[in-house]
Amino acid sequence: MQLLLDDYRFGAAVATDLVNTAPEVMVGPGELIPDAAALARFLAERGLRPAAGEPAPADVTAADVAAVHTLRRRLRALFEHPDAAGAAALTTAAGGLDLRPDAEGRLQWLVRSRPAASIAEELALLTGTALLATLRALGPDRFRHCAAPTCAGMFVDTSRSGRRRYCVPEVCGNRVNVAAHRARRRAAV
Repeated sequence: MQLLLDDYRFGAAVATDLVNTAPEVMVGPGELIPDAAALARFLAERGLRPAAGEPAPADVTAADVAAVHTLRRRLRALFEHPDAAGAAALTTAAGGLDLRPDAEGRLQWLVRSRPAASIAEELALLTGTALLATLRALGPDRFRHCAAPTCAGMFVDTSRSGRRRYCVPEVCGNRVNVAAHRARRRAAV
């Protein structure tokens, strides 16, 4: 895996998605990554394909799932208390910095994973780099709890305006809007 140091939006979205797969986040669904097949789906839905020679998503093991659950807890702690040192610690085990020219010949810093990095290490590199860049570019105020009353989710707001309120706007935002609509209809009757 190779990541531009200043391209943090995708990694922050993956971190948000991963944190919100925990069973305690939303009412109802439970654990969203209970087994290797679910982790493989999570990776595939986000276009996270391992590099050549590394395990394909179909080769995900129960040990990978356990390691990703551990990473998810570390990410949740970072969302609760944004810390540059904690985010940087996620990136150090799986890779290192590299300086390479882009297509126009400008030098860019890249974070590159080591060849034998596990799935959890690859995710740690992606999310840790993104959270570190988010902290630097946007600040710790962009790490938030979901505003929906029935959700314990968290998210990193990388939007331009910085006004995002829900971890999954299509789900949590819609639930809040439907509840408000129903309350208005009941009050009108």
